Amino acid sequence: MSEKKISLLGKTLGELTEIVTSLGMPKFTGKQVARWMYGRKVASIDEMTDLSLKNRERLKKMYEVGASAPVHEMRSVDGTVKYLFRTPDNNYIESVYIPDGERATLCVSSQVGCKMNCKFCMTGKQGFSGNLTTAQILNQIYSIPERDTLTNVVFMGMGEPMDNLDAVLRSLEVLTADYGYAWSPKRITVSTVGLRRGMERFLKESDCHLAVSMHSPFPAQRGELMPAEKAFSIREIVDMLRGYDFSKQRRLSFEYIVFGGVNDNLAYAKELVKLVRGLDCRVNLIRFHAIPGVDLQGTDADTMLAFRDYLTRHGVFATIRASRGEDIFAACGMLSTAEKQAERQHVHKDKTKINK
Repeated sequence: MSEKKISLLGKTLGELTEIVTSLGMPKFTGKQVARWMYGRKVASIDEMTDLSLKNRERLKKMYEVGASAPVHEMRSVDGTVKYLFRTPDNNYIESVYIPDGERATLCVSSQVGCKMNCKFCMTGKQGFSGNLTTAQILNQIYSIPERDTLTNVVFMGMGEPMDNLDAVLRSLEVLTADYGYAWSPKRITVSTVGLRRGMERFLKESDCHLAVSMHSPFPAQRGELMPAEKAFSIREIVDMLRGYDFSKQRRLSFEYIVFGGVNDNLAYAKELVKLVRGLDCRVNLIRFHAIPGVDLQGTDADTMLAFRDYLTRHGVFATIRASRGEDIFAACGMLSTAEKQAERQHVHKDKTKINK
């Protein structure tokens, strides 16, 4: 059985340079490999034609580009596309392509499942299976047909990015470095439930935008929706964020999913204004779409508008995020959960046949 090769995808320029020099190649070969992968997005080492045939063969003995295509996709009537990728250990992750006028955003995953177990999130119901590597994170961008049309990437898919921060930061380096995708950090947003140490390190080591999941300004209720509140209080998070400057290029936003009869009346808007007063931020109001086994419902459009308008009148910049991909279960975890269930049913049927 042949030994599995190591992915070059996800390697930084420093790592690529170490690899090629260890194989007896000139140092500049590292830049050539980076340019072929991140600039030209080749599928194989054989396509790196300004490397000598001898050097390509050296690389191929232990390494491969390491890109893998999605195993399934679902296309919405509104243009949204949900992609399903299989991991080497036969789990599944999702990414969602969202076109919107001149913008084209890809929502990527950072983990298989999630430890945070938020009440409203299907991914949390899966439990946690493991962290994605930098290669697996970047592959979600690298291997979709729309990759060259992307204007933005958001780390808001499956998993908690701050719980896999090493791999996330390395992927951000590749996306923003001159040797990589050379994107402005303003094109990238990373979300979190509020893991303090991770946020502090992220804010120190990256210039990308930060989005914090709030969903309720009241700690007790937020704790019911998000168990992480018990360890990472929203009030402590806001106090910590007051120590950073968000008035320039980097943007701070709070994500607020609106649940009917739960967190959608103006008492919540009033408390939210008090909580973030004086902080340079925006609030993104998100419509909730029901998921199986969860006793939460969305709210109506008039309530959403009233909530937004209250925030705006009281000095908090607020937007209502347009709903996309409802017909393809675009909410995180829906497609991967369905795929795993289908596999289990298939295995069960096969076992039944054998037992007969």
